[in-house]
Amino acid sequence: QVPSCASKHELTSGVAIAHVLNKIDSSWFNETWLSRIKEDGGTNWRLKVSNLKKILQSMMEYYHDVLGQQVCDEHVPDVCLIGEMGDVTELGRLLQLVLGCAVSCDQKQEHIQQIMTLEESVQHVVMAAIQELLTKEPVEAGTPETFGDFDSQSRKYYFLSEETDNRDYTHRCRELQQQVSVLMEEKSSLQVELQSLRERLNQCEPPDVSSTITNKKLLLLQSQMEQLQEESYRLESSRDDLRVRADVLEREVTDLQLRNEELTSLAQEAQSLKDEMDILRHSSARVSRLEAMVETYKRKLEDLGDLRRQVRLLEERNHVYMQRTCELEEEQRRANTIRSQLDTYKRQAHEMSTKHSAEAMKAEKWQFEYKNLNDKYETLLKEREKLICERDTLRETTEELRCAQVQQQCLTDSLSADSGAVGSLAAEIMPTELRDTVVRLQQENKTLCVQEESYRHRLEELQTQLEDSQRSQNTLETQNRLSQQQISELSAQVEELQRALQEQDSKTEDVKTSELLIDTLCVCVCVCVSVAKKIDELQEILKKKDEDMRRMEERYKRYVEKARTVIKTLDPKQKSSAPPAEVQVLKNQLTEKDRKIQHLEHDFERTRSRHEQEEKLIISAWYNMGMALHQKVAGERSGPGSAPAQSFLAQQRQWTQTRSHR
Repeated sequence: QVPSCASKHELTSGVAIAHVLNKIDSSWFNETWLSRIKEDGGTNWRLKVSNLKKILQSMMEYYHDVLGQQVCDEHVPDVCLIGEMGDVTELGRLLQLVLGCAVSCDQKQEHIQQIMTLEESVQHVVMAAIQELLTKEPVEAGTPETFGDFDSQSRKYYFLSEETDNRDYTHRCRELQQQVSVLMEEKSSLQVELQSLRERLNQCEPPDVSSTITNKKLLLLQSQMEQLQEESYRLESSRDDLRVRADVLEREVTDLQLRNEELTSLAQEAQSLKDEMDILRHSSARVSRLEAMVETYKRKLEDLGDLRRQVRLLEERNHVYMQRTCELEEEQRRANTIRSQLDTYKRQAHEMSTKHSAEAMKAEKWQFEYKNLNDKYETLLKEREKLICERDTLRETTEELRCAQVQQQCLTDSLSADSGAVGSLAAEIMPTELRDTVVRLQQENKTLCVQEESYRHRLEELQTQLEDSQRSQNTLETQNRLSQQQISELSAQVEELQRALQEQDSKTEDVKTSELLIDTLCVCVCVCVSVAKKIDELQEILKKKDEDMRRMEERYKRYVEKARTVIKTLDPKQKSSAPPAEVQVLKNQLTEKDRKIQHLEHDFERTRSRHEQEEKLIISAWYNMGMALHQKVAGERSGPGSAPAQSFLAQQRQWTQTRSHR
């Protein structure tokens, strides 16, 4: 089915033209060729140009191979201009080629009948395009058959429309008259030539051979003359027919002109009647609108009585409301006096709270110093007990060494002279082994001392961090206590204000308090977000510290295991001799480090729990402080002589500025 086209722009895609060519000759423009045409071109001019190129190439091949005609370069359109710019002239050339295919194919009679059913103006345009295409095409000269075919085709195309212009027919008659005159001149010249040849024949009697040749020539000339006479007779008859046809067409033209004049007069009358109908329709619409307006005015007049009654009722209510406002103004004046007294009380309470907070900070500071001194005192007591234990162990070891030396001397005295050589050999061997073990233990002791120094610095840094965290925790605890005291004071003040302002109107206060609640909630949300970020950062720091502590514990355990293995290897060899003092010192250092690690772990867990409590207290304190300040601002705004409304942040800044000035 051929797609419908509502405008010239839809023809530029080439889809409709391809379907029309398929209808004209489905054997040449078959379904496979039609499937090569892209139907989803849209606004892509490149797809349009490719479709039009395929169509033009197929039509040129159809003209050359099927119709046996050559198309002039003048009639070949530029498909790039059609696809990209939508040029109308180039599109007309393309459609002119399509018309040529339609009227020259095998089914041309059907297409000609369809053209005859169109309007007269459309028929004129179509016939002019076909004549232009056929007259300007080059025709193969030579044979009269091709000329006869072309003449018959041109006659058919020429007489398709019964209402062509009279000028075309007169032009055709003139051409035929010129052809007849040319043929008559040729006929006269041939007759003269024939007469001269006959005279020459009579004058000289040639031999038989020449007579036969001349006879043949005469026969040929006679046959040509007869053909020319027949052609002249045919042209004269066609001329007479055309004259008769022209007379008939002239009469038809006059009749059509008269009919056209009648139709134009009728069209003018119809147009005038149509204008009158439009005027009447407009007036009827206006009448209906006016009737609707009259109905609405009637309804408004009916509603006017009800509105007057409502106005009276509203005036009475207004009088009652005026009396009520006077009473409320008097109550508001009383409340203003109470509010001024409350402001003085608030100032005094604020001064007392600042003094109390300063004293509390001092007390917390002294308490923190007391805790630090107490912790140091406990650590010193533990070290003293540890040193006493070490002293007792050293005394026991010295006594054991003395006993061992006495026993060794007794044994050396009782040895015989025979075993002197063996004893001297053992005495020479034992000091070398002991010397190697002592050197190895000294090296290990040096490495352990270096590591101990690094770990000692690390422990000092961790202790300083713990002290800082404890200080911050104590300051936050003091601030929390102060904030709780302020909250309790502000809650008491709010209760007093609520008791004093219970009789006032609650609508305006609800609106203001809702706005203040929104401000405080926004501030609380911001604070909660910042606190959450800080909590995340502190948790990351705590995780890093946990990892560092675990690494240190693992290293300490490794070093302890190494020292124990060294001691175990040395114990069976040195049962008879006294253990070196450096090994005992290493043992003592390892035990001290284990104790310090346990103490640091305990402090770390305690600081972590404190930190979590601090975060919870900070969040609750911020929330309580925001609610208290909101209630305070609501109480300050409820008075008529109060300052204009401020946001929560502005009030916070103002409060901090007054506090710094004091």
